[in-house]
Amino acid sequence: MSVLVLGVGNILLTDEGIGVRVVEAIEQRYKIPSGIDVVDGGTAGMELLETMSRRDHVIIVDAVNTGAVPGTVVELRGDEVPALFRTRISPHQLGISDLLGVLTVTGEMPKQMSLFGAVPFSLETGVDLTEAMQERLETIVTCVVAELQQLGYDLTPIEPPLSEAV
Repeated sequence: MSVLVLGVGNILLTDEGIGVRVVEAIEQRYKIPSGIDVVDGGTAGMELLETMSRRDHVIIVDAVNTGAVPGTVVELRGDEVPALFRTRISPHQLGISDLLGVLTVTGEMPKQMSLFGAVPFSLETGVDLTEAMQERLETIVTCVVAELQQLGYDLTPIEPPLSEAV
């Protein structure tokens, strides 16, 4: 099985960077087993074509403007994922929408997709998540790890996490 955990977002716009911050946390806290690639996709779009192509499962982690209350944690699966990127606009979501379109046309769309994220509190300039979004980060990390476990992967915690080992 080929699984991709893809964090997307702009880390220069506070909560817009939640996807990238979640994949950073996963890489710092867990030994990633063979068969899983964890990628910081930043604000890339078409550059991720080869990275996403023909995967068995892609888990996207992102800040999502669903219209819900800021801080709402969002979980989507299957066809709900491309539908979100067709209807919600942010600078990088246009790129992801185009990317998913190309993957569909070329027959290289991942077999399964899921998305975990949260509605941002702030999109102001700044490299740190807001305190409220930092709390959601823990919830989203737990959701992604649980999704990987459902796919049959056990992530072993790194003791101590790399972020604390320095």
